[in-house]
Amino acid sequence: MTEQPYGIPPHGGQLINRIATPAERQEFLDQADRLPRLPLDERAVSDLVMIAIGGFSPLKGFMEQVDYEQVVTDMRLSNGLPWSVPITLSVTEEVADSLKEGSWVRLDDPQGNFVGILELTQKYHYNKVHEATNVYKTDDDKHPGVAVIYQQGPVNLAGPIWLLQRDPHPLFPAYQIDPATSRAAFQERGWKTVVGFQTRNPIHRAHEYIQKCALETVDGLFLHPLVGATKSDDIPADVRMRCYEIMMDKYFPSDRVILAINPSAMRYAGPREAIFHALIRKNYGCTHFIVGRDHAGVGDYYGTYDAQYIFDEFKPEELGITPMKFEHAFYCTRTQSMATTKTSPSTPEERIHLSGTKVRALLRDGKLPPPEFSRPEVAAELIQAMQG
Repeated sequence: MTEQPYGIPPHGGQLINRIATPAERQEFLDQADRLPRLPLDERAVSDLVMIAIGGFSPLKGFMEQVDYEQVVTDMRLSNGLPWSVPITLSVTEEVADSLKEGSWVRLDDPQGNFVGILELTQKYHYNKVHEATNVYKTDDDKHPGVAVIYQQGPVNLAGPIWLLQRDPHPLFPAYQIDPATSRAAFQERGWKTVVGFQTRNPIHRAHEYIQKCALETVDGLFLHPLVGATKSDDIPADVRMRCYEIMMDKYFPSDRVILAINPSAMRYAGPREAIFHALIRKNYGCTHFIVGRDHAGVGDYYGTYDAQYIFDEFKPEELGITPMKFEHAFYCTRTQSMATTKTSPSTPEERIHLSGTKVRALLRDGKLPPPEFSRPEVAAELIQAMQG
């Protein structure tokens, strides 16, 4: 019987590990030149890695049709377990026709390196518009997540995967903490309750406020910025990580916070991605998960708090991780502190909060946002990056 990992059980009860053993790896490498090759884009490589390290437990590979259709329609795997975002590998008709079910497929990264193996159990067609309208709540191709679906091939390849080896992250090796390692770190610190925080943006005072509010009630904070594929106009991952390092160094208690990278790709699926992000953090060992305003949203596709309401569609024990729901935080000039409408009697004129667009414009002009919005050291780092 496999030993249970420390703390909260992973989703589905077992932490998946699909990293090839040295013997398996050698077996695959010996066949490298005889296997059909499939080049993966950045997002598919992220998915491959997340499956292999257990971040997407209980998935062992790319979804077969029965799981795919149930997830798209009902936000559940075919065994009834909650799962909100399809994890698929899509190819052209031509590529699909060249591959045989029951065979091994060599998976290459964008640079042509042999990084994984797919045991191809199934090929199936899917309805792109159906997936878009269910998962993203829109069929508008201007939505970045929908655009990805429309650009990819019409056939999904399914089956278990193996990652050939786990290499250090080229930019953030020190912060590459996989689910088995994060669970061990929580255990070492004696943390029984841990809150996870997802972000694809640089940290500002509103983030810091809700992170610290959450930290008041749990043993530890797992800061888990996403470093996989994002939109071209999002702030680059290395800049965001430097901002977090500044915060860790100056503004957070180091013994109660762990900073690590989340290798997954951003989908911008709003409410559904909030559930997805929560389940990923459950696999990393978090017991709680912060859900703020417009979580994983983009443009005006989702209501401000839709990503919080969606948690009510599941029984708490089904998800197995507790959402911590926060309203939009701002600096209140009346109370002279960070606050939300839950705690502040202020009028809108007494609240300082800036849109991301406005902040980017200030930074591009070399101007520091007000200290009520951003820590000056973080703003200085962002200015340097924007002007570099």
